[in-house]
Amino acid sequence: MGIKNTDSDEEVLAEINVTPLVDVMLVLLVIFMISAPLMFNGINLTLPKTKKVQGVQLKKEQIILSINRAGEYFLDEQRVLRSELIDFIKKLMAEKKTESVFIRADTQITYGEVAKAMSYLKNSGITNISLITDIEDE
Repeated sequence: MGIKNTDSDEEVLAEINVTPLVDVMLVLLVIFMISAPLMFNGINLTLPKTKKVQGVQLKKEQIILSINRAGEYFLDEQRVLRSELIDFIKKLMAEKKTESVFIRADTQITYGEVAKAMSYLKNSGITNISLITDIEDE
């Protein structure tokens, strides 16, 4: 039984219109899909460019070590001292249940600095290391 209108015998429908709610949710979904890849760009780096070898989609579940022009280390967007780096990475590996570390290094960093970082990780038992670069324009 619906609520009776006193002016006529028509019943008033007391239902919620969910169409605007669905529209808002779809807009939020699109915004999230567009902004999710941009979350990894918080540290300003100019990555070296290479030809596409294997596409990698960076996700929050992965451990991403960034090295900026000044040689500072960042895990996600948090600055980490080199002396604390291994402890932080091993803690993140346990939390995220991953064995891989992805390194993003600014193109202005010397090859030796990146090699030292990789050596430091490998000597600490972290052996699954990948380098992230930008795709070269053809």
